[in-house]
Amino acid sequence: MNRILTICAAAALGATPVLAQEAAAPTGDAAAGEKLFRQCQSCHVVRDDEGNTLAGRNGKTGPNLYGLPGRPAGSVEDYRYSKAMEAAGEEGLTWDEAHFVGFVQDPSGYLKEYLDDSGARSKMSFRMRSEEDAANMWAYLVSLSPEAEGSETGSGN
Repeated sequence: MNRILTICAAAALGATPVLAQEAAAPTGDAAAGEKLFRQCQSCHVVRDDEGNTLAGRNGKTGPNLYGLPGRPAGSVEDYRYSKAMEAAGEEGLTWDEAHFVGFVQDPSGYLKEYLDDSGARSKMSFRMRSEEDAANMWAYLVSLSPEAEGSETGSGN
């Protein structure tokens, strides 16, 4: 949560270029994130708009993670989110590295704090063990994003 407060403070001070750099260049290691995704594939898949599976199998418990970077929270069509996740999206939660890293380490706790609602709950019960693992997972998902597919490096930069 300290990272979110730091980013908010930086934004308030006019540090928008730093935020843009963070969104463009994930701090994690995509290769390490690819290995970690095995923990996620029982619930999630990364399937592009043409129906090609880029990661995972047939995970249907959680939403498709394709195009996650920059996507508003709770916005995948035909997926039934918790009321708290939908409310967070309506309140402006958009997936970037800071939000993702905080969320996957404590999904319900993150929504409670984001919404300032002690009753907020996430449908996701899994938690990433460390901030480093969460950042690596973010880097991997960025590498599979539509923007990264069009880049020469595939790194999302």
